Amino acid sequence: MDVLERAVNGETLNQAEIVSLYSLPLPELAAAAHEIRLRRTRPDIVTFLIDRNINYTNICTVACNFCAFYRTRRQADAYTLSYEEIGRKVEELMEIGGRRILMQGGVNPGLPFEWYLDLLRYLKTHYPEVRIDAFSPEEIYGLEELTGRDALDLLADLKEAGLDGLPGAGGEILVDEVRAKAAPARIRTQDWFRILDAAQRLGLYTIATMVIGFGESFEQRAEHLIGLRDQQARALEQYGHGFAGFAMWTLQTEHTRLKGKAPGATASEYLRNLAVSRLALTNIPNLQASWPSMGFKVAQAALFYGANDFGSTMLEENVVSVAAGHNRTHATVKQIVRHIADAGFTPAERDPFYNIKNYPDVAKILAEQDEEPALLPLA
Repeated sequence: MDVLERAVNGETLNQAEIVSLYSLPLPELAAAAHEIRLRRTRPDIVTFLIDRNINYTNICTVACNFCAFYRTRRQADAYTLSYEEIGRKVEELMEIGGRRILMQGGVNPGLPFEWYLDLLRYLKTHYPEVRIDAFSPEEIYGLEELTGRDALDLLADLKEAGLDGLPGAGGEILVDEVRAKAAPARIRTQDWFRILDAAQRLGLYTIATMVIGFGESFEQRAEHLIGLRDQQARALEQYGHGFAGFAMWTLQTEHTRLKGKAPGATASEYLRNLAVSRLALTNIPNLQASWPSMGFKVAQAALFYGANDFGSTMLEENVVSVAAGHNRTHATVKQIVRHIADAGFTPAERDPFYNIKNYPDVAKILAEQDEEPALLPLA
């Protein structure tokens, strides 16, 4: 039995078998990944989420070579949003029917731990119906260094103040050799998994991530995927829940110090790695397409390479778009619905856990005039 047949049968692949997938013809790989996707998720449905990104500060001491977003505290365009400014962004989301924010910033040593607790309390007091998935493992690691406390204690306090989940950002390639070259001060693999595990132990929402294009080998990509799969197995066994889904995108280097030093990844490489991810991640059923890094058409194609989700509206994506030098900072419901429907699937709005909330009226949304707001609460 060949490796594709074993994968389609639901068998767990080892590192060598995952690596072998990268050399297979792309159509065969896509067909196998799509078949598994159709079996593991509702075959007729592609989901999406109405939410927004909020970057509460761009001040950061980590200084990753692949980041064009961060600033030192002395730079003229460095900022930290006030609670009220963040609140106004939440209100903009609520006006279009969204009830979830993904809030991240830099590792800002000028913000004491109490600032984060007070921010969460402020948001939960004023917007109790809004989910707050915030603070990447990198930011939690920074708070560990700032306070001298461990992640489990910090996350317990943050959860009590109103934190609902922890984004999986900062994963990139979870192999320290790759991480040290791309960002010497970046959080290391062991700490990334340790902090995500602490969040899962506390019942906080988490998502698995991956960024390709650092010049990593196929073996290192496979090691990353196996690490995610193993963590998911541990979390499911010990806590009864784990990563809600998997999101993968490509490194953007146009305005970063890695321009010309890291290869990035083409659309074909993105789709191949997405298909490999579907075959390797046997215990993570939900895979997102990445329109912010790849554009809408490649994201639409991703629906036939293993993805069952079109991502979210985001409203304000700053980190990837600044690095890439493009303006793909948000998507309208109309754009997302149209691309899902044109691909032959039924669009469905979901929550962060991939539970379907409702089905939009596709004909009504697509009939809206382009000059009119397309971001509307779904019927």
